[in-house]
Amino acid sequence: MSAEPNRKKSRGVIELTVLRTEWRTPEMVRLVLGGQGIATFTANSFTDQYVKLIFPPPGVTYPEPFDMERIQAELPKDQWPVRRTYTVRAFDPDLAELIIDVVCHGDSGIAGPWAAKAQPGDVVRLVGPGGAYAPSVEADWHFMTGDESAIPAIAASLERIDVDTPVRVILQVDNPDEEQKLECPGNADITWLFRNEATTANPRDEWFAAVSDCEFPAGTGQFFVHGEAETVMKRIRPLLLKERGVDRSQLSISGYWRCGDNDEAFRAWKAREKAHATNGG
Repeated sequence: MSAEPNRKKSRGVIELTVLRTEWRTPEMVRLVLGGQGIATFTANSFTDQYVKLIFPPPGVTYPEPFDMERIQAELPKDQWPVRRTYTVRAFDPDLAELIIDVVCHGDSGIAGPWAAKAQPGDVVRLVGPGGAYAPSVEADWHFMTGDESAIPAIAASLERIDVDTPVRVILQVDNPDEEQKLECPGNADITWLFRNEATTANPRDEWFAAVSDCEFPAGTGQFFVHGEAETVMKRIRPLLLKERGVDRSQLSISGYWRCGDNDEAFRAWKAREKAHATNGG
């Protein structure tokens, strides 16, 4: 690959290299990214800030230098790059390092298998960041819940909680080996649930039940709820908004993925759900 520092870059695409990797758990690998392109990355103030990693479809390679506009103009659509969204776990401008934690489930998918095999020097391209949430200092208390896909955002958010501020956290992961130590200056009460120990046919029923059983304290709370889309949007969302009376302005909620779907199918599902809601469904 050409190392020319002044070569033409695809607009908006940041090219980084893998500096090192670290397995945080048996199913989550940490990528520490850097290189010359890190100078063009501008972090925002959100603790759920995210980037979209860019990958070629299997069997497709692109000429160097990478040029998204040229690719889309000259190649058929099924050879265009695919994008996978990941939370920025941390960004250190002094060290010029961007950290992304990736959940890996065997050989399925695109980003997970790539991340599991990533080596120092490997190139990764991304766009972003976006984001919308950060813990508010005006909240009296916080509630955060999710699955492993939400751990990077929740971990980053916990580090931003003010000293002594109460925060209740419920996380569901595959098994006890996936539990991580999470740092928080506030008064954090963290519960880990494990799908392999669930007694229900759908292990996510126990996640929903744990949220349902929560008693929220008096005062103004702020909620962060993200993870598997059916659980988050079809079950926890109506529970909080309709049954528990949470004000929509206090709630950050979305599905990060949907069981059984790849990212393209998940986006199509979200589009159908949005159209259904717009049409009064």
